[in-house]
Order: sequence, then C-alpha cells, then structure tokens
Amino acid sequence: MTDSKLNIDRAALEQLLNKRFFYAPSYGIYENVAGLFDLGPTGNALQQNLIGLWRQHFVIEEDMLEVDCSIMTPAQVLKTSGHVDKCADWMCKDTKNGDILRADHLVEGVLESRLEGDALARKMAGMSVSSATESVSKDDKKKKKKGGPAVAAKLDDAIVEEYKSVLAQIDNYDGTGLAELILKYEIRNPDSGNDVTSPVEFNLMFESSIGPTGQLKGYLRPETAQGQFVNFARLLEFNNQKMPFASAMVGRSFRNEISPRSGLLRVREFTMAEVEHYVDPLKKQHPRFSEVADTMLPLLPASVQLEGKSQPVVMSIGDAVEKRIIDNQTLGYFLGRIHSYLMTVGIKPELLRFRQHLQNEMAHYACDCWDAEIKTSYGWIECVGCADRSAYDLTVHSDFTGEKLCVRETLPEPLVYEKLVCETNGRVFGPKLKKAAKPMQNYFQTMSESGLSAAKDALDRDGKVVVKLRDTTADGEYEITPDMLSIEKKTITEHVREYTPNVIEPSFGMGRILYSLIEHSFNVRSDDEQRAVLSFRPVVAPFKCLVLPLSSHPSFAKPLLAVARQLRSKGVPARIDDAASASIGRRYARNDELGTPFAITVDFQTADDNTVTLRERDTTKQIRGTIDEIIIIVKDLVSDSITWDSVLASHKLVNTSSSD
Repeated sequence: MTDSKLNIDRAALEQLLNKRFFYAPSYGIYENVAGLFDLGPTGNALQQNLIGLWRQHFVIEEDMLEVDCSIMTPAQVLKTSGHVDKCADWMCKDTKNGDILRADHLVEGVLESRLEGDALARKMAGMSVSSATESVSKDDKKKKKKGGPAVAAKLDDAIVEEYKSVLAQIDNYDGTGLAELILKYEIRNPDSGNDVTSPVEFNLMFESSIGPTGQLKGYLRPETAQGQFVNFARLLEFNNQKMPFASAMVGRSFRNEISPRSGLLRVREFTMAEVEHYVDPLKKQHPRFSEVADTMLPLLPASVQLEGKSQPVVMSIGDAVEKRIIDNQTLGYFLGRIHSYLMTVGIKPELLRFRQHLQNEMAHYACDCWDAEIKTSYGWIECVGCADRSAYDLTVHSDFTGEKLCVRETLPEPLVYEKLVCETNGRVFGPKLKKAAKPMQNYFQTMSESGLSAAKDALDRDGKVVVKLRDTTADGEYEITPDMLSIEKKTITEHVREYTPNVIEPSFGMGRILYSLIEHSFNVRSDDEQRAVLSFRPVVAPFKCLVLPLSSHPSFAKPLLAVARQLRSKGVPARIDDAASASIGRRYARNDELGTPFAITVDFQTADDNTVTLRERDTTKQIRGTIDEIIIIVKDLVSDSITWDSVLASHKLVNTSSSD
C-alpha cells in the first residue's frame, strides 16, 4: 500500500458493507451491470443524513434558493453549454479481447503498481523473502488492483522519480500525452497483458429521445447546474433583484463511465448536491470572508503539481487569497465552508487536501477550480469540486436563446464613455438578407469592440465585409455593404449598469463522500479484531439509538416499545433488536457494525424503578438513569448539544463486563 492510499483491510470492510446491506449492485439477481448500485436501509439513511446536514450547512445557513429541475434535458441545452462536445474522457481498448479501459486510470494504476513493486523489492532486500511477502499479503492480496498485482521488481531511482512526477500531474495529460505515456512505459492491460489502442474520446452522456416520434433528442443530465442556470432570471426576480445570491439543488445525475469500478467512487448514476453562487464579476469580495480567513487548509496548487510534487502546502485561506493562490474571496469562502462541512460529517482532517486543477484538466466552463480530495484505500478521490465558472453558462444560454440572463444595477452616478455602435438600415438590411437578417443582427450586436473595429475598417477600406454565419438557422457566407449598416463611435451615457454575473460553484458527489466517510469510520476492537465498528459521528449515523431487552422475558416487551416510541417522537431514529437467538453482547456487536452510537437496554431493574442503561458505542461504557432522563440525554447527544464525556462526568458507570 503506497503513501497515497489509506491502509485498511478493505476486504473485511466490503464484507461488512455487504452483510449489513449498506449498498449492493442494482438488479443483482440478474446479470450485474457495472456502475449501478442500490443503497440499502443503512446506506440510504446515511446518505439522507449527509444531505440533511448539507442543506443545513449551505441552503439554510447561507439563505440559498433551493430548486428541483428536470433530469431529462433537451439536447440543445447541453449543446449550448458545451457538454455535447466536451463532456468526454479518453478510453483505450484491449487489442485482443476488446476490454475497454479509461486511459488515465490505466496509466495511473500501472505506474502505481510498479512503484509498489519497487517498494516491496527494496523491503525484501532488507528482510527475508517470506516475512516481506507476509507483510504485503495482509493488505494487498485481499483485493484486486486496478494496475494489476504488485510484483517485486526494483526500479532505478531516476525511474521512480519519473513515475512520481507523472502521477503528480496525471490529470494534465490529454489524449496525445496519454498515448505517449502508454508507448514510453510499455503499458498494457493489467488483466490480460495485451497491448491497448491509442486513446480516443468517449462522450459520457446518456442519450435518449423525448416524445413518441423520437425526433426530439435529449440526454439524462450530467450535472444539476444547467437547470439552475436557465432559471436565473426567475431566481433573480424571486430574490427581488438583489445580488449576490445563490441557488442550490440536490438530485440525480448520470455519466456513462468508461470502466466504472471502486464501488461507489465511480458509478454511472449518482447523487449530486450543487450550489450556484451568482456574483458581480467586479465585486468578488465576500461579506463573511473574515469567518474563514484564518482557517488552515492543506493546498496543492497547480504550480506545485507541475514541479512533479504532491505534498500539500498548509496555509490560511486569507493568505492564499492575498497571494492569489486562491483567485478571490468568494472562491476562498466556499472552500472554507466545504472544509467545515466535511469536518462536521466526520472526514478525518489529515486525510483531506484541496488540489487545484491543472490547465489541461480544467472543465470547458471554468477559469479556476479546486477539488476537495479525500484519501481512501483507492487513493486520493475527488469528492467536492469548487469552480469559478466565470460568466460562461449564463452567456452562452443568453446568446443562443436571446433571453437576457443578466443583472441591471442602477448607478449612483451616470457612466459616460465612447464605444462603437452598429446600426442597421431596415429598408435594405432585411430585404437583402431575408431569413439571415435576425442571425446577422445578433452577430453584430454580440461582436466585441475589436471585432466591430475590424468590420468598420473593412467597410471603409473595401466597401464590404464578408461574414460567415455558423450554428444558426441561416448558415452561410454573406456580403455586408455600407448601405446595409453603419458602425460609428458614439458617446454613451449609462444610468443603469448591465452585467452577466460570474458563478462560483461548489459541487458535491454525495456517494463519494459517503464511501470515504465509511472508510474513515471503520476500525476493529483492540481486544478482538473480529469485532468491526463504524464510528460515525452521532449527527450522521444511520440509526441513532438501539433499543434492546436484556433477554426475551415477556415483561420487557411493553417498556421496550415505550422507549422506542418516545425516542422516535423526539425525532431520534431508533431500532429495536429483540432477537431471542442472540446474546446481548452479540446484538451490541452487530449494531456497532451499523455505526449506531447509542444503545438503551431494558432489563429486570426497569420494572422495579423505571430505569434503563445507556451504552456508548466507541467506549462501550454504560450509565444508568430513568427512562425520561436517558431519552433526553440521547436527544441532546444526537443533536450535538452535549458530549459523551460530559455525560460521564455527571453519571456513574455501570459494570458491563458480562454483557459487552
């Protein structure tokens, strides 16, 4: 296991997740389709708790406008947004068996496997072969590696550094760069040993048709953002024209992954939670920036990655913004809020970093982007992206539809300036161009100042300018003459400023966060490695409290139900485990595997004095109190109002050696 991966017994964890039905392959009794999963009761409850905290952290605390938009998206919307042309990954094909592989993952997996083989060979050189092999087998031989099993083979020091440099900037390679790496390092399909083809682009969107004729093409949305952007004008009006503001949405998205693997980390259908924060491009300061300015983040800037390094630089958000490592305050503010959310749900701080996108991996709509990456047994996984999408989306949708997706701001003083203005002669322009008149008018109206200047020079010099229309209802080449339009410099006085907002977008992959949290919470009892525990924080735990009887004695039935009902009435999810076939210790253990933080036990003393015991999962310590008292304590623990340590400070421990 390399330093880039979390060292856990993944085979044992996967067995637990399967046994306790956290999630499972969809339609499993049929032939499995890769990349589709169903969440069981435990996994679904965990995800809903993560979403609930996300809503509290962002939608409620930041006063955002939450919407719910259509999954099915007309093709033209995604053509305009750029996704039809650019939502793609590079794929290779096994030249003999036809296996499809994602090119960057193939290169990454093979090089990581070779580095692990080098580490093993160096380790074996300093100890007996058997002991070295034994130390590796415990962690590595229980799982299949995406780059193939590590084979002990020492590499030259220069090659090791070269591999590390490539891996540090693997996301910066395009198809040509990946092809060169595959040839240079003789990379083959690790499952078959066969050569692979040169990478080709593969569009990741699921295509469909809308309506019975099949003529209206559509896609399952690859992100929730576009539905929010096309509703910008309505959202602005709902917000009484006030800027800045944010919309938010939680929903399903779809990407036809080339080779889905790694469980919930790379799937074809997934839950996203996205924020679109609309901000004046000239005013990217944030009024609450001071709240996060002193927050220390482990940052991996693009400049460090291009040096072939992968060690984060720890600095405050304030310093990072001041040094322009993070572009602006609003982007920095949301990085701070993302960090706060991930800490709240229980991600370990030492297993989190923020990596800046390299230029080649930057999405077509972004001018800057940072990923919150979480370290797992699969390596560093992007779980949250925070992009500055500039004005790209609102601009392209506005240009295509003609709808104004902009803000009008009354200026305190008029703004006077000179600019080139294009005016058409309706008597000549329309009759000459006919159906091309409107697209041509839009062409000149949206032309930049430099473009208008070049057109004016051509009209003055040559008596004409040739325009080629593309992606319109009247594509073709047209000759524009001075009698059709004029371009002159005029003095403009503006009392109202009109601008297209920039968008800062935090985008959360809830399934990836969920799986990473499970790995970070997984451990075994120090006195019994067969007893696994998921140490979820109470605020996210799928089930908050277990209610169980000491035995199957009939007298326990009534108080058992009464306790469970009181908990549920106070909003505390409670499960009853009254299986007579299992000992109380065994019932504690299996609910520890579910991550249930607290357990209330009804016993023979309950009938005498109306008291029960309360057990905490991680310490296994227990206290005793009246039913009403214990229920209030559990409610406060679950809401994070008090801590278990404070409870122990005010209550005596109960001897539990016989039952735990």
